[in-house]
Amino acid sequence: MEFTQQSANQNTVIFIDESTISLSHTQLKIPCFISSNIADEVSISSLEDINKEALFPLLSQESLDLLIIGTGKKSKFLSPKQQVSLSELGLGVECMNNVSACSSFNLLLSDLRPVGLLIL
Repeated sequence: MEFTQQSANQNTVIFIDESTISLSHTQLKIPCFISSNIADEVSISSLEDINKEALFPLLSQESLDLLIIGTGKKSKFLSPKQQVSLSELGLGVECMNNVSACSSFNLLLSDLRPVGLLIL
């Protein structure tokens, strides 16, 4: 799906398909993590892999209030145990399909919110 660029941030999502995501300056293979200052491929390949230890390297590079997780074509959700664990970090987490996740990320990024996007 193609998106309309609404901000000057270089990490705005322009296009996503089943295996890649295009930002205004680069293209990444999925799975990947994107924030206002970071765009990198990651080894987290499923929702079950998400925990504090797996996210620590990403979160230590940038302070985020919200992590949006794109779960593919359909929305899937974290287990209650995972939600509690991540809330202990002071991190809000939202899971949604990839298209909705990218749209939400672009909107919040354009508002200069400290948001991250993890596409699985």
